[in-house]
Amino acid sequence: MTSIPTITLNNGVAMPQIGFGVFQVPNDETQNAVTAALDAGYRSIDTAAVYGNEEGVGRALAAAKLPRAELFITSKVWISDLGYEATLAAYDASLAKLGLEYLDLYLIHWPAPATDAYLESWKALEELLAAGRVRAIGVSNFLPEHLEKVIALGGTVPAVNQVEIHPALQQRSITDFDAANGIATEAWSPLAQGAVLSDPAVLAIAEAHGKTPAQVVLRWHVEQGRVIIPKSVTPARIVENLNILDFELTDADRASIDALERDGRTGPNPADFNG
Repeated sequence: MTSIPTITLNNGVAMPQIGFGVFQVPNDETQNAVTAALDAGYRSIDTAAVYGNEEGVGRALAAAKLPRAELFITSKVWISDLGYEATLAAYDASLAKLGLEYLDLYLIHWPAPATDAYLESWKALEELLAAGRVRAIGVSNFLPEHLEKVIALGGTVPAVNQVEIHPALQQRSITDFDAANGIATEAWSPLAQGAVLSDPAVLAIAEAHGKTPAQVVLRWHVEQGRVIIPKSVTPARIVENLNILDFELTDADRASIDALERDGRTGPNPADFNG
């Protein structure tokens, strides 16, 4: 089994740096995908209420019968459940679907800035944290302007900010803000849904290291200290995405990948996405 490195969040909780995402995986396929990931050595699983597959994740976890302390399970509250009471209810619903007594990380999925209701949700997450019902709390798709409002509440600083990051969209203003405030950055869509894997620079680096383009890009993320959650339903690729710890990029490799920035967003812009 591959030994996955961890990062220490700002509250002392250790989070695996490489996790398995289930975005867009149908609920009836999720159990097999997560089972394949657990068999490969993944211990961090990232889901969300809106994905509609928390039950599938839960079935895989129950069947695996792994010690709960070995797992790191993340879910997220959707925009329609923003607000204090609604978020608390959403958390209970996610736990029931997953068949768990607690989550390791719970995130606000989007800021939906039209109402700023995420600020009330944040107070709910702080209550869950204080009660010991979740080990760490954070946000997803938050820009610095949204994070500033959360921090200004004067309570808990988010442990994680999960955002779209890949070579074509590097989000330096966000990663810099996160780093300055002790917030771990987690990349969703770390491979840009495959959009960067045919780039000549990535192909050349892959050939030089005897690795696949996907492994090169995932290694680029890890070397910059980010958490990543690549997704696949193909067992061989699930294993491949984890096999990135036995090589290092050169300075020239990293510079070539850094140069691929082109504002290549694949998902909504958090500045104006309200669900």
